[in-house]
Amino acid sequence: MSSIKKKIAFHTLGCKLNFAETSQMSRSFPEEFFERVPANTRADIYVINTCSVTDTADRKCRQAIKKFINLSPDAFIAVVGCYAQLKPQEISSIPGVDLVLGMNEKFDITSYLANTQKKTVAEVHSCNIEETNSFNPSFSMGDRTRSFLKVQDGCDYGCSYCTIPMARGFSRNPGINEIIDEARKIAETDVREIVLTGVNIGDFGKSTGDTFEGLLRELIKIEGIERFRISSIEPNLLTDEIIVLTAEKNKILPHFHIPLQSGSDKILGLMRRRYKRELFASRVFRIKEIIPLAGIGADVIIGFPGETESDFNDTFNFLSDLPLSYLHVFTFSERPDTIAENLPEKVPHAEKERRSRILSELSACKQEDFKRKNIGTITDVLFERTRSEGFATGFSSNYIRVEYPWNAKLAGTIRKVELKNISETGRMSADLIY
Repeated sequence: MSSIKKKIAFHTLGCKLNFAETSQMSRSFPEEFFERVPANTRADIYVINTCSVTDTADRKCRQAIKKFINLSPDAFIAVVGCYAQLKPQEISSIPGVDLVLGMNEKFDITSYLANTQKKTVAEVHSCNIEETNSFNPSFSMGDRTRSFLKVQDGCDYGCSYCTIPMARGFSRNPGINEIIDEARKIAETDVREIVLTGVNIGDFGKSTGDTFEGLLRELIKIEGIERFRISSIEPNLLTDEIIVLTAEKNKILPHFHIPLQSGSDKILGLMRRRYKRELFASRVFRIKEIIPLAGIGADVIIGFPGETESDFNDTFNFLSDLPLSYLHVFTFSERPDTIAENLPEKVPHAEKERRSRILSELSACKQEDFKRKNIGTITDVLFERTRSEGFATGFSSNYIRVEYPWNAKLAGTIRKVELKNISETGRMSADLIY
């Protein structure tokens, strides 16, 4: 390899798990041979870590590939991750792509880059995901105030609309001790909050005989990390023990993101979800019973095949009556090779957009109501290192975006504040307690 450093840029699409894995990949490139540069600048190599959860994600991947080719026509383009695993030939046919790596292969990316000359035909390396049993440890570092720590991969659920099991394989995780070792590496840095991430993290322990609650109990013993945040957890895996542990231990933040997907039991059945809406409601009310100011978010898919106006109204009314803090609203997107792709009674695009707008408005109302309930309360905020419109900003324990007039000394620190009002930016203003 040439003694001149190659400039390499990374671009991530999708979830927190992808960000953790991109960061892990980037650290595998030796600094004596590679210089990491921002993705919006000219580079010799671009690595695009892809998502394929929706057709929009696929489109964004193709757009990113074309953007980087235009930015640096002679650059070596490597496309990796979920989309690359599911549709390697589709990606390799895009002019300018040089390398396509599947889910396992991407963690050995440096071995595929011994020669970074442009290719006339893209190389494709992709495993049989159904046979994979490996777990590739990953955590993010250097990009954010928080670190995303991967604790689980894959999924056994087989929801009728989802391609993730086809892209990532069955549910698996390492032993608790291995996760603890990764978390201790993070604790040696100046990161003070770890976000636990995976495809289905509540399923942690299925392959090792452990439990997610057991993992939490060990993680909070680590010195140097002050906050652990659970990224997302299925309602049927959110146990009373996890909720009570969160209430008892300050290190586990009172913030739960729980996928609902629909407030109609009929649609949940068509989606092949593993619960009914009453279970979801019971989890939300149990959280609020013992942690009244906990932040609770939910994912909702709008316009699933067979969703009538009555079904949508069921969802709207169900969500209206729940003490949720915000919603993540997704418009249903058909994915190839899924059961949902062939279901009848498709919802017209315009109707899906209308329903999506209605739930987005409901989410905005819930966010404002939740913020107002927190006025006058005292909470901890982890301030980020970047300046935003003259403010230092960060998230409270219960996931409210907070602002304070810029002070460089706040960057990267956890400070106790009193929440005052909702500002013009939509964030909450605060007074420092200390």
